[in-house]
Amino acid sequence: MTPARRVTQLLLGLLAYALSMAMLLHAGQGGMPWDVLHQGVVRRTGLPFGVVVGALSVLALLAWIPLRQRLGVGTVANVVVITLTIDPAIALVERAVPDPGVAASVALALGGVVLNGVATAAYLGVRLGPGPRDGLMTGLVARTGWSVRLVRTLIEVVVVAVGWALGGTLGWATVAYALGVGPVVQLTARWFAPRGLVAAPRARASAADAAPPDAPVAAAAGPRPGEGGMPAPGR
Repeated sequence: MTPARRVTQLLLGLLAYALSMAMLLHAGQGGMPWDVLHQGVVRRTGLPFGVVVGALSVLALLAWIPLRQRLGVGTVANVVVITLTIDPAIALVERAVPDPGVAASVALALGGVVLNGVATAAYLGVRLGPGPRDGLMTGLVARTGWSVRLVRTLIEVVVVAVGWALGGTLGWATVAYALGVGPVVQLTARWFAPRGLVAAPRARASAADAAPPDAPVAAAAGPRPGEGGMPAPGR
């Protein structure tokens, strides 16, 4: 993969990721686990969604320090691009579908899940680093020795619970995302990641090194294409 293609694929993947977030949010059927938290903070503070996403991304990156995780170009791009584009993406979707009925909401939610999986495969396929939230997960796996599945589950249960308590929307689309995005990533990774989503694990590498970032809980335990990290990501 040429450098020009890697940069282009990274940026387009992140833009598509932001659009998929906006689709799930506007559908009102429940968002990705971290977006439930983002939405709850927005409702409590009145801050723009992008500001909240960026602030929580920075907090996640600060947690990398004691976990000894390293930033990549893709990590920085993840924070900058999604923080700057999520609010315009939300406005775009709201203008395109101003008052979605039941059918439109279902279509937006399912389309958001599929697009998110494709976007995840695209931006992770360049292998330039995980998103802030996925580095948090892999760092905890490395430090605790716990399984990827357990750490991912604990993180997402906590963020969903806190987000819901703050007023975030938890619904069937949250479950659909957890169950559906992993298979979409795996199916589309062959187009975007000819070498796999992550480098082959080193000798004595922890489970965190082999786990793809931004993969949902349900997918993390199954066969993987290569994480992601997938996510906000973000995510």
